[in-house]
Amino acid sequence: MRRASLKRSTKETEIAVAVDLDGSGVCKAETGIGFLDHMLDLLARHGRMDITVQAKGDLHVDHHHTTEDVGIALGQAVKQALGDMRGITRYADVHMPMDEALTRIALDISGRPVLVFRTQFGRDKIGAFDTDLVREWFQAFAMNAGVTLHVETLYGANDHHIAESCFKGLARALRIAVAIDPQAAGEIPSTKGALGEGAPAGAKG
Repeated sequence: MRRASLKRSTKETEIAVAVDLDGSGVCKAETGIGFLDHMLDLLARHGRMDITVQAKGDLHVDHHHTTEDVGIALGQAVKQALGDMRGITRYADVHMPMDEALTRIALDISGRPVLVFRTQFGRDKIGAFDTDLVREWFQAFAMNAGVTLHVETLYGANDHHIAESCFKGLARALRIAVAIDPQAAGEIPSTKGALGEGAPAGAKG
């Protein structure tokens, strides 16, 4: 079963997450940040993953620590749930439309964490949520999931739509990349025979 759960505790946040990569798209998110809960619901629904997030953070300061730490914890949970990544499709790319906005996502579950984020917002906030925290969440997730992730919004006018296209695009790309390839079931999709922590330092492939 490709599931994982973990807790993360700092002076700034208390986070508990659970992930089932082979779920039905159910999300139970309580972060204290309405917009983030909405984005996590999109991630679960369109990625067909079950996600549970319980977060308590220093929201009296701002949303930064909670948003980043949720990304860290979810990334770590996804990495744990993938195990040795045997049989996964590994690669995916999607173009995700959200009304007038269009975002391209390319993903490699590589064990080599990289984020390229080329998305701009027209305003500082979406409601009470700082738009620069969208990138912070993606950075935290990619680094801790151990994935190579490229996010590029090709165009868009509405900042809410742009953010949705990023999260929905990641959801669909993850859904494809973590799926078991029936032609390669039981195989690790790498010429070096290992991905992530099982790979030799500096190895590529």
